Amino acid sequence: MNRNQSFANFLRDSWPALLVLGVLVLLPVHRSFEIPFDIAALAGLLLAWRQRHELSALHGLRLAGLLFVCYWLPALISAPDSMAQAPSWRSVGAFLRFLPFAAFACLTLHDARIWPRIVQAIAAIVVLWLLDAWVQALTGYSIAGAPEKERLSGIFGATNLKLGAVLAVLSPFVLVAARDAFGRGGLIVAFAFLLVPILLAGSRAAWLMYALVVLIFAWRETRAPLRFLGWSAVAAALVAFAALVALRDSAAFNARVERTLLALQGSEQSVDEASAGRVRIWGTALRMIEAHPVNGVGVRAFRYAYPQYAEANDSFSHFHGDEGAFHAHNLLLEVLSETGVIGLLFWIAGATIALRAWRRASPDTRARAFAPGLALAAMAFPLNTYFAFYSAEWGLLFWWLLALYCAALQASDTTLSESRDIDRV
Repeated sequence: MNRNQSFANFLRDSWPALLVLGVLVLLPVHRSFEIPFDIAALAGLLLAWRQRHELSALHGLRLAGLLFVCYWLPALISAPDSMAQAPSWRSVGAFLRFLPFAAFACLTLHDARIWPRIVQAIAAIVVLWLLDAWVQALTGYSIAGAPEKERLSGIFGATNLKLGAVLAVLSPFVLVAARDAFGRGGLIVAFAFLLVPILLAGSRAAWLMYALVVLIFAWRETRAPLRFLGWSAVAAALVAFAALVALRDSAAFNARVERTLLALQGSEQSVDEASAGRVRIWGTALRMIEAHPVNGVGVRAFRYAYPQYAEANDSFSHFHGDEGAFHAHNLLLEVLSETGVIGLLFWIAGATIALRAWRRASPDTRARAFAPGLALAAMAFPLNTYFAFYSAEWGLLFWWLLALYCAALQASDTTLSESRDIDRV
């Protein structure tokens, strides 16, 4: 009886965190990750209604509301004259669940004492994916089967090549957990453990994101220019060693590097080939921006507008039937082409608001929010190539991290039991 009661108490106190973590657990399984996300969003609506008289005092929830406006309002403004009305309006409607999910996170994950366990749990999930990726790298097999012919695909499978990008984005959680548990030695081991699968996954966007994460950690550990340069040199040496081994043992990685090096030839054709056709896509995005500078072609309408603005010899014009390339492969170009200057101004405002909230936070609060904050910074680095931020999967992961960031800034030393409404949902 006591054991059953303890388990019941555990579920009562932990179910919000388990529901939030469930989104990450199911992320590799097609669209199933939306199930716990939508359940949490519905619970967030109910909690917000029950605690409506107290919401104005919750600064984390206010932050989430402001960030949601900066994300959602440009999509709404772009929809009335979108070049693809149905996809735009469906997206505008689907994005409405992001705010109540963030509200759920802020209203339930408000006990500062649970945050180390949340970071550890996220790190544990990512470590399991890493183990699977290592097995695939060494044997050619993983839970999701064989890798894609040119890239390590891991648990996401050969038809969903997001392994490298997701590992790079979530790497701060693994590095923070390793540093807290095992010190600097653990941090270095974790860095190497992440490095090889990210390299072999073949996503150059992931390589850049992980490099940014490592540089921030190097500065966090040193706080001095000379020591920072020393740590950066050691990290660069480890990367070079891992890359040389991969070049020797992995034909796929070798081909990926050779394609990347084509950019050094300097011609437009070589740069386009090195970027897997991104130059053509970016050029088409720029023509969309020129034709629709105010509010864009419409959120999620990029692929439908693409054939109209592509050059005659662009192979992406009919990439999928009558549709062109799916998205702009760059955050700035995606926002400008789909939501126009209005969208860019809102995104800049959102970044400013998020950074201001970080600067105003106490050192302890910053420590809690460091992992999701750094993940967001790497994910939204504007000079990188990406998946679509207004898409179902990448956009939902973006908002999952934003919700964690706002909740971490909201967290205090109060206990979960002090919020009786949460236990009665």
